[in-house]
Amino acid sequence: MMAAEGPFLAAIIARLADPKFNLAAWGVAFAFAVLVEAPVIMIMSASTALARDATSFRRLRTFTYVLNAVVTGVMLVVLIPAVFHAIMVDAIALPQEVADLTYVALWILLPWPGAIGYRRFYQGLLIRDGRTRRVAYGTIVRLTTMALTALVLYVTLAPPGAYVGAAALAAGVSAEAIVSRLMARDTVRSLCATTPDPSDGALGYRMIVRFYYPLALTSLIGLAVQPMLTFFMGRAPAPVESLAVFPVVASLSFIFRAMGLSYQEVVIALMGKHYDEVRALGRFALGLGLASSVGLALVALTPLAGIWFGAISGLAPDLARFAIVPTIVLIPIPFLSVILSFQRGILVVAHETRPITWATAIEVIGIVIGFPILGWKLGMVGVTAATLAFLVGRSAGIVYLLRPSVRVVRRQATERTPGGMWE
Repeated sequence: MMAAEGPFLAAIIARLADPKFNLAAWGVAFAFAVLVEAPVIMIMSASTALARDATSFRRLRTFTYVLNAVVTGVMLVVLIPAVFHAIMVDAIALPQEVADLTYVALWILLPWPGAIGYRRFYQGLLIRDGRTRRVAYGTIVRLTTMALTALVLYVTLAPPGAYVGAAALAAGVSAEAIVSRLMARDTVRSLCATTPDPSDGALGYRMIVRFYYPLALTSLIGLAVQPMLTFFMGRAPAPVESLAVFPVVASLSFIFRAMGLSYQEVVIALMGKHYDEVRALGRFALGLGLASSVGLALVALTPLAGIWFGAISGLAPDLARFAIVPTIVLIPIPFLSVILSFQRGILVVAHETRPITWATAIEVIGIVIGFPILGWKLGMVGVTAATLAFLVGRSAGIVYLLRPSVRVVRRQATERTPGGMWE
């Protein structure tokens, strides 16, 4: 359901004034807002894995609130005019029209990082408690609020499209954060009534930091990809067209990638103490990943692509044609995203989060090496070079995680099976 946000907002923005500049500005603003929120993304995995009693709940909650305050402070620093100009104009080389729209959009998105951290903390508690339906209900509230905000602004005020997208996202995620807390009341009450098990050991702040910082670093590195690609595309052939099309292409890809995004939490919740369910979870991952990529292929390789980019997304014919090749490049990404979630879940259950960080670093290195070769040296159009470099980097990160993931599963199977037998 969350994947509907991007295409919906892109369609609204494309139907307002100056769609090319506003789509580009909205894409840049969203990319930087996501980068700022990166340290809180994995809070859901942390609360799913670690919140087991009153003490661990309260300490994780305090840790989350402090982290939310820090990321909001970082957002404010980015919005200092001199800092913003140095990043957006001097470094990324955005056209002035795009930079001006991006600045206001980022101010509108100021509540975004803290609201994301808050709602992901309580959603993790719901997942741990088996109340996953309530997570879906929260997403329905988010989408409804987002859509109503966008439509009201579109019909009544018709402000620049980048402002509409930012306001709709900020309103939606704030509403979701509030209802997630309300729906988690019973879970919180149960946790607060649960005394710590002495055999588990007390969860201290040092332990939380040691567990969480590789995950936060993973998110920070991984979510730096979109701003980094924005920087690259701004200096590659057809920069404005690439920046305008990129959020639309990414939104379509996200519809199919989103099916596997929460699979990491599923693996954490269902794996079992000795990885009893690893085979079933692995089979499901393969089926889900293949189905997701086939779905994207059915859009990218058929006349549905023209319908999606033209009639639904509202792109002008030249931009719609521009979007087809990078979409085709991204066909394997949904499958790879599910496999990555499965690998990460295996490692998080074992509290071995460091390899996840290294894999993400390898992914980024692949992009950093790949894009300059494709976009600058070979002269490939920016958005196509960006998607191809992303595919190469993602594949490299997954290959790196194969060894530690298999090692963890084998170790757990050895502990489970007398004599070290493993099938």
